[in-house]
Amino acid sequence: MKIDPARLAEEIAGNADVLRQLAENGDIGIIIRTIDVHFKGARSQCEILSEEAESLGFEFVDFGEYEDGDWACDLSVPGTTDEDFITDLTRRALMIELTHGVEFDGWGCNAVGEPDNG
Repeated sequence: MKIDPARLAEEIAGNADVLRQLAENGDIGIIIRTIDVHFKGARSQCEILSEEAESLGFEFVDFGEYEDGDWACDLSVPGTTDEDFITDLTRRALMIELTHGVEFDGWGCNAVGEPDNG
């Protein structure tokens, strides 16, 4: 299976906007923090993904159901908001989309600034 280059480019362009907004909010990209990764799809596919999350390098966080009947599967991973890390994370998420029959629905995290040394 191969990731669609156009889809990857679209996601990377979206990442650039999010990373810019994080930086504007004082984020220091090299600081490791929890990054949430969201997928949606059929309940059965989300359950399989949750069971395999650890072997894929993620921690399972939660399930949720959308009004349209789709389910959400939220995973997390420690990481930075360095552009290279986020691009790699996006590739991993798009591969999970292909291999698990779910839809990658984005990532998110909080801006993290200078640690308080006081």
